[in-house]
Amino acid sequence: IIMENKEKKDAPVKKEDQKKTNAKGAEYVSAKTDNKSAKETKAAKATERDNSNEGKEFREFFIDELKDILWAEKALLKALPKMGKAASGKELAASFDEYLKETETQIAVVEKVFGMMEAKATKKCDAMEGLLSEADSIISDTDKGSAIRDAGLILAAQKVKHYEIATYGTLAAFADAMDRPDVAKELRSILRDEKKSDKELTGLALESVNEAAAEE
Repeated sequence: IIMENKEKKDAPVKKEDQKKTNAKGAEYVSAKTDNKSAKETKAAKATERDNSNEGKEFREFFIDELKDILWAEKALLKALPKMGKAASGKELAASFDEYLKETETQIAVVEKVFGMMEAKATKKCDAMEGLLSEADSIISDTDKGSAIRDAGLILAAQKVKHYEIATYGTLAAFADAMDRPDVAKELRSILRDEKKSDKELTGLALESVNEAAAEE
């Protein structure tokens, strides 16, 4: 019995089993190779398109909008200290201080994207200029230390956030269309921050500010 078991153990692997093992190994290698080839082909196509006129107009449009949002972020950076100083609620004032730091980081990210796209310069953003002008009007038209002013500042800040959310979301989708996942990733990191900030402002308004403003 012992000899019989030893013989079974030492018996060569059946050809059928060996074929199945080889087939599985070949399938794995083939899948891995195909995946690598697909990535290489996609990257090659993106490079080829960048070096040709194909998609050039869309790329220029993307760069133009990128210039627009960079100017907008820099303008917001200058406006946030005034908005924070105008806020009477400590929590709201602290939020504006946090958004100031956040905006500094976002400017660095957008400038990084400019480098990735080999682009330079900015252009005036009329939309952001209008939104910040409205924020100034809210400060001028409301009483210092009032909940109404804080409610108005939250309104102004959320209008800015919604503009940024729309812009970064669209630019990330544009980057996807241009086969630039590296650029899309950077833009979506800003998008996440903007959505988080907008949610925080909504919470602040609903928790205390709006109710206090309604009672003034």
